[in-house]
Amino acid sequence: MLPTIRQLQYLKLLAENGTFGRAAEAARVTQPTLSAGIQELERALGAAVVDRARSGVILTTVGEEALRRATAILNEAEELMEAARNAGQPLTGRFRLGVIPTVAPYLLPRALPMLRERFPKLRLFLREDLTQRLIAQLKAGQLDAALIALPFDMAGLQWAHVADDELVAAMPSGHALARKASASPAAMEKDGLILLEDGHCLREHALAACGLKPPKSHGEEVAFAATSLATLVQMVGSGLGMTFLPQMAVSAGLAEQAPITVLPIDADHASREIVVAWRAGSNRGAEGKLLAEALKGV
Repeated sequence: MLPTIRQLQYLKLLAENGTFGRAAEAARVTQPTLSAGIQELERALGAAVVDRARSGVILTTVGEEALRRATAILNEAEELMEAARNAGQPLTGRFRLGVIPTVAPYLLPRALPMLRERFPKLRLFLREDLTQRLIAQLKAGQLDAALIALPFDMAGLQWAHVADDELVAAMPSGHALARKASASPAAMEKDGLILLEDGHCLREHALAACGLKPPKSHGEEVAFAATSLATLVQMVGSGLGMTFLPQMAVSAGLAEQAPITVLPIDADHASREIVVAWRAGSNRGAEGKLLAEALKGV
């Protein structure tokens, strides 16, 4: 006997709510009904999935693994329902889109009005996060697609091109290098680089494109690392160093927030590729391609 979707839903609600009573309320069933469903699941698996205690329930090792797999199965079932309801009507209904922080504030304000106009039945749910976490959520079925930047390890994913985003150099407006026509990565490194903190793919993209290693000071990582491009620009404007910015952000007005000068970089292929990515084999792939095509015009 295989576990049922209902039993897996009960397990997920039990893990989320911590007690049989609250889980039953969330499932809109009686507590005995939910308890019976969990017992049937345990009989099907041949092992206990929860330890019952006064303070609530604790998942067993089998229960934790069952929850992990149940989450993926339930997400797939929801995708199936969405696909069936919206057959022949792409980009309608719920669509969960992840976006990296170095793209979201600069592309979405222009993209969202266009998407609302072109796809009025689309219910877009947005999640901003770092690339690595977005990809993990894609593979777990928690997202339908993600707007990210390449290069990155894309094993298990498919993607469609949106745009090539040039990287440019940014420095304090009073710096001697600001009077030149372009910026040499070696000169920028010599005078001090400040970058986004580890985990932001833009950091790796810029360093790789310019053939540089992560900046160090006296054998240790430099003290300054920004959590956002807006913070990074303020740090550069305060004279703390130089950095790399995506042209997308500069075109959106980011460089106007501080006294900085932006120059082209003396390096081949100093750019990143913006793509819409989805899980290989996902039935949302056609919609991912359609979304990428729509974003190309933004």
